[in-house]
Amino acid sequence: MPHEPLTQADVLLEGFLALDTPEGFRAELIEGEIVVTPPPDGDHEGYISRIVRQVIKRSRTDMDVSGNKGLKLKSGGGCTKNHAIPDCTFAPLALGLFFGAEPWMPCEGVAMVAEVTSNKPDADREAERRCYARGGIPFYLLVDRDTSSVTLFSDPKNDDYRQAHTMPFGKPLPLPDPFGFDLETSDFV
Repeated sequence: MPHEPLTQADVLLEGFLALDTPEGFRAELIEGEIVVTPPPDGDHEGYISRIVRQVIKRSRTDMDVSGNKGLKLKSGGGCTKNHAIPDCTFAPLALGLFFGAEPWMPCEGVAMVAEVTSNKPDADREAERRCYARGGIPFYLLVDRDTSSVTLFSDPKNDDYRQAHTMPFGKPLPLPDPFGFDLETSDFV
């Protein structure tokens, strides 16, 4: 019985899924490119800690949070399936999305993902933003260390978010429902 020939995208996906990255590193497949990221520095984790603390304590809707949760996202950029690992993934607690989830789970039900720029800031600003929009994730929160600002992208449609609200560090950033509070950035360095 003849087999269907594998496409370049299929071969890339198979190779990606077979990767064995060193401990602490993470690999993502973003728009046809395999991106391997080293463990984050302390400042990166400090921003994540402050965001998580506020979301858990202040959201109108009780939220679950997962750090480094693998998400399967819709195709784009020449890739059969994008596989991204946000710094933080938030979902309503009542959904229980993370219990029983595979290492790479679908993104349905995810309320927001958060990223802090690291050694490849353009990937966070552009490629990953498009992947999250394609996945229909309602909100993408980006802490941009190079510009000392925080941006909330919202209203995803097709390959991007239609709205972006940016505030400099030190100014609060409104997070709409289901969060319903102003994210304080006064202690962002």
